[in-house]
Formats: sequence, C-alpha cells, structure tokens
Amino acid sequence: MTVSIAHLGPAGTNTEAAALAYAKGLAQTGISAQLYPCASIPQTLRITAQGQVDVAVVPVENSIEGSVGMTLDTLWRLDTLQIQQALVLPISHALLSQATCLTTIRTVYSHPQALAQCQGWIEKNLNSVQQIPSNSTTEALQYLNDDRTAAAIASTRAAELYHLPILAHPINDYPDNSTRFWVLAKQPSPGGLHTSLAFTLPANVPGALVKPLQVFFNRRINLSHIESRPAKRLLGEYLFFIDLEADASQTSIQWAIAELTPYIETLKIFGSYNILPIQ
Repeated sequence: MTVSIAHLGPAGTNTEAAALAYAKGLAQTGISAQLYPCASIPQTLRITAQGQVDVAVVPVENSIEGSVGMTLDTLWRLDTLQIQQALVLPISHALLSQATCLTTIRTVYSHPQALAQCQGWIEKNLNSVQQIPSNSTTEALQYLNDDRTAAAIASTRAAELYHLPILAHPINDYPDNSTRFWVLAKQPSPGGLHTSLAFTLPANVPGALVKPLQVFFNRRINLSHIESRPAKRLLGEYLFFIDLEADASQTSIQWAIAELTPYIETLKIFGSYNILPIQ
C-alpha cells in the first residue's frame, strides 16, 4: 500500500521535512509513501479535498509568529478534511547565498513566515536589504546561482539539495523555534487527546464570544489555543478556531458541543488527534 502525501514545495521546505517524518512513521507500519510538492498551502489542501492525493501536511502554528492564517482560512472553506495527526518540528533557518560576505547582499528571499522568524537577525546584520516574500523557503533558490547579491532563508537540508553555500546558521531570532503541522485527509479522524474546531457567531454584540467559551469552562474542558480570523464578510466579523484538550467522542465534549448551538452560527469540527514531537 502506498499513501500519497501533498506538501508545500519545492523539495527542501520545512513542510517537506514534516511530510518525510510522517512518511517514516508510515513505513514503520509497512506502508510506503509518495510525496507530492505543491506550489502553495491552499493547493496542498485543495487537491487532498478533491481526492487527488491521500494526505496533506500543512503548517498551522509557529512558536514565534503564531498561527498560519492561510492554513486556517482554507480549511474553513473546505468541508471534507479531518486532522489525522499533529507533528511538532524544530525549525532552524540558514542564510544561503553565493555572496562572499554579508555586506554584498542586497536582496533576501523567503516565505513570509521565515522572514518574520528571522526579522531581528536581518535588522542587525542585513539592515539595508530588500526582503522579498516567496511561496516557500525553497522557491527562490533558483535565483541565487545567477545573482551574487541575492540570498535566501531556507533549511540546511535545502542548501545540501541545491548545492548552495551557507553564510550563516542558525539565524532564527529564538533558538527554540518550532512549528506545528497538521496531517489532514478525507477519512474520519482517528481520535486522540486533542480536538480542533471553529465557529462563527450570529451577531457581533457584547458578550457574544463569552457565552460559547463559558460552555467549555462550565464543563472543565481546557482550551489550549484560541485564534480569531476575519470571516471575509463584514469588517469586525470573525471565525474562532479553538483547540481542546479532549477527544470529541467524550460525553463531556458532545454535551458541550450541543450546548453551543444557541450561541453560534456555524460550527465545524476538524477532528480529534494526537500530537507527535519530531526530533
């Protein structure tokens, strides 16, 4: 049996590293995997929802920059994907370039998350450079061979894959930088110690969010994460993404979800799952 895994590419991204870790876990159970790099996070999720691949691996939260809005927004629009597992991967960024020294660099490319995670280092060491966002940390590496004034923030593995020199490593502002990834598929979630869901409110009035949160408080259900995202309708209307430390099959969770009904407009449950740290 072979499982197809979509991820943000090209090869060498941190998301590919998470996908490879998930594939390694499958291999231990006798299941092989084939990776499919995609041009963007929405494309990764879309082709999985359409059944073109079996599984998607996408970043959802970074310890420095917080939630990945593109992942949350796309998942909300899709109604068929369930979280199978969460993976937590340590992230270490490097500066790749054909330049001989930092002073000759004029442009730095990378994914917006990577640029943000290294912002302090960039301001200290490359204060005058132009920062250009790309779809992934490896997309812009193609420019480096022909431009010795350009650099890119990527992984050390990407430097090996594309035979590019590393000028500095690590350059992320915080040493304990890590990213949580979700593994998603069309099949039902397997269950686990964590549950993720999202909802909208029927009206933007005082106390509108307090009431649904009070439901979880009353039943002593711990919320490990809460995030608001624009609902893409009127200014001031939001989606609320919540992570619970419980399995959705538990009676307390089922009763809590039932009690939410009078206070919310739309509810989507993305599944229950376990979190696996990756070294």
